[in-house]
Amino acid sequence: MIFKDKLLEKESLLEPEFENLFYTALKNQEHPTDLLLVHINGFYNFEIAKYNEVSEKKFNPHVIGPGPDGHSEDTHYRFINSYRQSYVSKETYPTYLKLIEDYKADNDKYEELINIEELSIQLEMLVYLKIWESDSIIKKFYQLARILNGEKYDWYFKVAESSRDTKSTGTRHEIIRKLIRDKIRTYCPGLANTIKSTYSSQIRNTIAHSKFSFLGRNIHLHTFIEDDPASQLKHLTFDDWYDIFHSTYIDLN
Repeated sequence: MIFKDKLLEKESLLEPEFENLFYTALKNQEHPTDLLLVHINGFYNFEIAKYNEVSEKKFNPHVIGPGPDGHSEDTHYRFINSYRQSYVSKETYPTYLKLIEDYKADNDKYEELINIEELSIQLEMLVYLKIWESDSIIKKFYQLARILNGEKYDWYFKVAESSRDTKSTGTRHEIIRKLIRDKIRTYCPGLANTIKSTYSSQIRNTIAHSKFSFLGRNIHLHTFIEDDPASQLKHLTFDDWYDIFHSTYIDLN
């Protein structure tokens, strides 16, 4: 469920961070077109490079445009946009919580409300994956982090497709944590903290492998591993989830 007041709360905290990120990157960019390349998606087309090996006529493999990752992002964005148009609550978040308490006296009304809430959270879990699994979105944040630190635009960015991929920039969780979150912390600590609190490889894996259950407005994660520091969550309340989801949603925008 999307709550406008909760979005505005998150937006008021993050808007100055994004504004600072943009203007600092504009000032620190190594080349005057680096930020433009983020916008128009500059990338190295390996198919063109392969073609050049056998063709007499050569083409520059450094290209711009959406590419497969951009078209994928557009497809998933349409799903996200459809969700946000259909699941905006008419109530403020505090009013909604009071409504839940009031409905507890009427079992049928309470069950109906919780069923709607559970369905909306399952859809939000798909949105969460579509954002944090998106090569295109991760790439934009990665390039902005580089530019912010005065580094060159990386034409050869590539998310690892397997553990045997030796030519990649890194795995998703490595890129998000080390090459995005940690690299923007000096300039945008609030945004770095938001990424830390919203992105969790355990939550991502839990959703991807459907290893969770709902009970009493709680999400029980069946991926807890006692000796794994990255898998220490046992459950999230629905209210915890709303914090994570609304922050993730603002990150997308």
